[in-house]
Amino acid sequence: LTLTQEQAKCLENNLLEKGEYKCFVVMRCWHPRASDVIKKVREYNPKEIILLPLYPQFSASTSGSSINEWNALCKKENYRAKTKTICCYPTENNFIASHAFLIKKTLKTLESNNFKLIFSAHGLPESKIKKGDPYQWHVEETVKEIMSKLKNKNLDHVISYQSRVGPMKWIGPFTDTEIIKYSKEKKGIVVVPVAFVSEHSETLVELDIEYKKLAKKNGCTFYKRVPALGIEENFIKGLTALVLQ
Repeated sequence: LTLTQEQAKCLENNLLEKGEYKCFVVMRCWHPRASDVIKKVREYNPKEIILLPLYPQFSASTSGSSINEWNALCKKENYRAKTKTICCYPTENNFIASHAFLIKKTLKTLESNNFKLIFSAHGLPESKIKKGDPYQWHVEETVKEIMSKLKNKNLDHVISYQSRVGPMKWIGPFTDTEIIKYSKEKKGIVVVPVAFVSEHSETLVELDIEYKKLAKKNGCTFYKRVPALGIEENFIKGLTALVLQ
């Protein structure tokens, strides 16, 4: 939450140069909940509301669910402010530049070129993709743009998916399986959290602790994780441009 609030503050500062803007943070599965934030928004009384998901790639179960919750609440509370929604930004120039910058910065710290670059995104049940959810395609488009920005044809990379739960079939390949595979080949591992824009349990625990342990156990020569975008300048610049647009 603290990191998300920092992002909101940086974005608000950028936007204030262009007009009267105020950023509110709403969490989908924790506090501050939409039901609390709507009271503050009402008090502020804006001429227009812009819903900006912090999920760069769209999925009905993430951005869709958050947007639906807000719209349903406005209806229930009879709150009728003019509202626009930013769907997603999987290939937005500054978003891509931000990833490329942080990846390059991390790669400069490596002692060896024998590594696998793993772009890890949150998984989704296969059934949702089959029903037409664009999430997997969006993740692939993001990675394609990042790779083209990195301009290094020799970078050996793969897209994988983490955090699967329950017995249903999830999209793959799975991040943990890929880590085991390349660790056994005595490669280094560099992980990019490509669908998360701030640090939280899935980066700090799953990637930094659990998967690192898994890599070392299977013979990985080194394990590095590229930071989430946070308040990296290009990323905030990209969000600013989306809102102004």
